Amino acid sequence: MTTSTARVLALLEILQGGGLRTVPDLAARLGVDERTVRRYVGHLLELGVPVDSVRGRYGGYRLAPGYRMPPLMLTDEEALAVVLGLLAGRRAGLVTTSMAAGESATAKLLRVLPAALRRRLDALLDTADFTARSRTATAPETQVLLELAEAALHRRPVAIGYTDRKGRASDRTVLPYGLVAHAGRWYLTGANPADGEVRTFRLDRITGLRVESGSFDVPADFEPAATVLDSLASTPWTHDVAVRIRGGVPHIRAHLPPGIATLSPPADAADDDWVHVRIRAERLEWIPAVLAAVDRPFVVERPAALRDLVRALARRLDAYAAADDVPN
Repeated sequence: MTTSTARVLALLEILQGGGLRTVPDLAARLGVDERTVRRYVGHLLELGVPVDSVRGRYGGYRLAPGYRMPPLMLTDEEALAVVLGLLAGRRAGLVTTSMAAGESATAKLLRVLPAALRRRLDALLDTADFTARSRTATAPETQVLLELAEAALHRRPVAIGYTDRKGRASDRTVLPYGLVAHAGRWYLTGANPADGEVRTFRLDRITGLRVESGSFDVPADFEPAATVLDSLASTPWTHDVAVRIRGGVPHIRAHLPPGIATLSPPADAADDDWVHVRIRAERLEWIPAVLAAVDRPFVVERPAALRDLVRALARRLDAYAAADDVPN
């Protein structure tokens, strides 16, 4: 949906609120000039929406008396899919700009559904609860997400302003290969046109965007999601952890997903039942409990501080198991 189309729909939403709306008021609410408001009204008239024009000093626009948007004809299953999709997007932190966007979209959908179906969906929203905690990650601007999607689809280079995790700002040119949603954030993965090196960018850190001329090809075997997970797992945090675990990859992966750790086979064929695990972390305190949960033999190669934390956890667990009674 283009920006102008979205604003035409926003104009219709305002007019459906009832009453006479002046042109200056509409222009201010839509963020456009008065001439553009008149053009949007023309679009509504072309779509068959009866907008009355009231002339004079206190004139403006209003919907014709008695006009109502027709009910949105969705089956129960279709309406449920849309509402749950909106709700899931809000809870996952993937809606753009603010949580208000998802809430207003849900409200608009419910308003144009048939009354009986609307009551049933209202009941669901009022009574449903979730075991997963709602995410509050900073979402990217709508236009950034949509423009990058178009650039990736049509294989157009983009120039972006970017602020990295240390607060350093820079200007970059990127060949956008794909967009990935992960853990409540949107990521762009693409190549540097100068050297072909693939990089990953958080969309909420993009401060400016311009689509450039030209085109490019995406490698046939490129997998955006896998690339982003590998990039996140190899981010240079404070601690570079190396552990060998004796166990199968599927079992280890159940406790150390791709966004957290990279797994690789041993260099020596004699150790083919061991898996090398690499973790980059800002803090070490959470790692001993995860290694205990894996419940397989392991060797901490580095750092030495992790060995101390593992021993401390083992002592605490031993003390808990040896206790005959738990104090009130």
